[in-house]
Amino acid sequence: MDLFSVICATVAAFIAGAVWYNVLSKPWLRATGLPTDESGRPKGGGSPAVIYGLGFVMQLVVAGMMRHVFVLSGIETLGAGLVGGLGIGLFFITPWIALNNMYAMRDRKLTLIDGGYATLACTIMGIVLSLF
Repeated sequence: MDLFSVICATVAAFIAGAVWYNVLSKPWLRATGLPTDESGRPKGGGSPAVIYGLGFVMQLVVAGMMRHVFVLSGIETLGAGLVGGLGIGLFFITPWIALNNMYAMRDRKLTLIDGGYATLACTIMGIVLSLF
């Protein structure tokens, strides 16, 4: 596992996010409560290039840390990578998203959508990292 595996894991998770949020964009927008313009996009949003660029960098950080944890834990098989990634997404990241959404009094659907993606993305990262 090296930098190339981290980049591959990030790209795979990022692509999954594009599909996930394209499918769930309308329910996600309703759950966020963000005002939208006439085209249905959030009003006053930042530059998509900046948002997607920073999103990629943040996922790169997660994949890099997952790689570090996997190396320290001796996770090398596909099954172990899948379970490790699933566990990180489901038991570390999703509860934190739920906590933030609970305190912000956000719709529970937002936690299901964002937590579901975090779990899917980390599972994909775990699988990809275990392939190298």
